Amino acid sequence: MRKLRFRTIFSRMLFLQSATALAVILLIGIVLTMVVRIQNVQDIRSVLYDKSLAVENAMRSEEDPDTALSMIAGQSDLLIERIDTHGSVRSYYADPRWQKYSEYGVDRTAYEEVRRTAGTSGDYLRHYFRQASMPILTLYRSMETDGESSVLLLHADLSGLNRHTSELLLWTSLICLLAFLAAVLVSYYSAHRVIDPFVEINHIVQCYSRGDFSQRIALTGKDEAAQLGRSFNEMAEQIKDLDNTRRSFVANVSHELRSPLTSMKGFLEAMQDGTIPEENYSEYIGIVLGETRRMATMVNDLLDLSRIESGMIELQYEVFDINELVRRTLITFETRLAEKNMEMDVRFAQEQCYVYADSAKIGQVLRNLIDNAIKYSGEGNTVGVSTYSMRKEVYVTVKDNGVGIPQEDIPHVFDRFYKVEKAHTPSPQVGSGLGLSIVKRIIEQHGQTITVRSARGRGTQFTFSLERAGMMKRVTDGGKHNGT
Repeated sequence: MRKLRFRTIFSRMLFLQSATALAVILLIGIVLTMVVRIQNVQDIRSVLYDKSLAVENAMRSEEDPDTALSMIAGQSDLLIERIDTHGSVRSYYADPRWQKYSEYGVDRTAYEEVRRTAGTSGDYLRHYFRQASMPILTLYRSMETDGESSVLLLHADLSGLNRHTSELLLWTSLICLLAFLAAVLVSYYSAHRVIDPFVEINHIVQCYSRGDFSQRIALTGKDEAAQLGRSFNEMAEQIKDLDNTRRSFVANVSHELRSPLTSMKGFLEAMQDGTIPEENYSEYIGIVLGETRRMATMVNDLLDLSRIESGMIELQYEVFDINELVRRTLITFETRLAEKNMEMDVRFAQEQCYVYADSAKIGQVLRNLIDNAIKYSGEGNTVGVSTYSMRKEVYVTVKDNGVGIPQEDIPHVFDRFYKVEKAHTPSPQVGSGLGLSIVKRIIEQHGQTITVRSARGRGTQFTFSLERAGMMKRVTDGGKHNGT
């Protein structure tokens, strides 16, 4: 036999919910029917018991007990049988249907047989009288009257109870069927409500896989599906931005590489075909070498940025004096400062300021920031570097009073290949547009922040934070741990 399979979540949910509803409805119907039947049987038992007490009182007090027993049997629609010690049976009933039962009574209710079957007084016997096709409930009682023992058998017909139970079961089955159909409809609707958002999400994700990031999931509410839809929309925005960044990155890299390569190719071809005379070779070879160095710097920056973003670079944490690192870094810029007749304004809040970081990477950050400050400052301007410490952090600031950055460009200064100065750069030394991206990634890898403040014509100020080294770290001189 082929195994039944449910290939979709919708079919599985519909089947499970419908099967569960059917099982619960059937269980409730069966339990309800059984409870009603048991209660009715219990009521009949109570009637038999009460009438047995009435019969016993009548036999002891009435002058004509037979008339009293006949009246009790007629009022309660019972068959009352009295068996004496000799096995003689007297039957009392009003309904003719009990006649056939009483005709077989002597054979069936012999005294010893009844005693053996019934056991102790007050037992109930449930049996089926085949000759009359009647289900019967019998109460057995033994009693003493005038020094003689006798047995009372009170029989109740359960046919009416069985018919009532059958009708109840029929109505219960009909109600269960209607309830099951309603449960199937509700399950179908609820399953659709649950599954439809995921079907839409799947369709949108397929669009994303084809590169169409313009589609958005239109879900309302605050349930899990709506939250998932919003998360997918946010992911789509990020993927779209990432895709745009990738395209822009490829275009920028292509442009940055094509321009110097085209220039170098043109100069070399001109030297080869004699367009450039030999006496000018040294000048143009210097230009080619300059472009080569610029391309090498850009490639190295790209590799550094890629390694930082991929987490391949493990930070070598140590405790060091950030003021001393600033001094050593500034020494490397003395020649460039002298060429532009610039001054350095160095301000330390305290003579020594210890931080816990990777000194090599922080040195790279300082070099990039100071290089930018010198590059975009005019002749005779001042570049300032300062440090000051707070309770848990140390802040390092590099500022210049150069051309500044327009407000609309400030949010993008840390983007790859983003250049504020495009056609009107005041300095002939145009960077690759990767330095500030590397700076931001290094600071973020340390778990710190970097901010920029600038205004057009008023200079630019970069401030980044570092973890301040406590006394214990100074003593132990910290170990290593990975960047976050």
